Amino acid sequence: MEKVPMTKPGHAALEAEYKRRTSEDRHRIVAAISEAREHGDLSENAEYHAAKEQQSHNEGRIMELEDVIARAEVIDISKMSGDTIRFGATVKLEDEQNGEEKHYQIVGDQEADVASGKISISSPISRALIGKEEGDSVEVAAPGGARAYEILSVQYV
Repeated sequence: MEKVPMTKPGHAALEAEYKRRTSEDRHRIVAAISEAREHGDLSENAEYHAAKEQQSHNEGRIMELEDVIARAEVIDISKMSGDTIRFGATVKLEDEQNGEEKHYQIVGDQEADVASGKISISSPISRALIGKEEGDSVEVAAPGGARAYEILSVQYV
């Protein structure tokens, strides 16, 4: 069974989603199915079919969350330090073509959110950064072509 690395906040968010889906969403969906059944003929009942589809989606996500949480390897970033980039590092980069600065934290696949600066450990940019240090340059193969970055800082916060 392959472990799934994640940060403490990422693990807490998954557990909160699991709790919400099992204790709130599940009951709400069952109530919606019950109400839709009362409307008669199920073969042409759009509300019933929509509620059943929502139930299927919710139960699938619950099973996925159970699997990920069971395989989670929670890493406490506050206890990490060093100059080398690895899981949990917050990295400040400068695009060597346009001088634009970017900040990323390397996190687990389940907690990645580029809009909030969290990139997956398995993303191309993370794979290029792992093992590098402040001052190094890296080239990343991106969908729009290769990009070169200089590593300005590495922190564990």
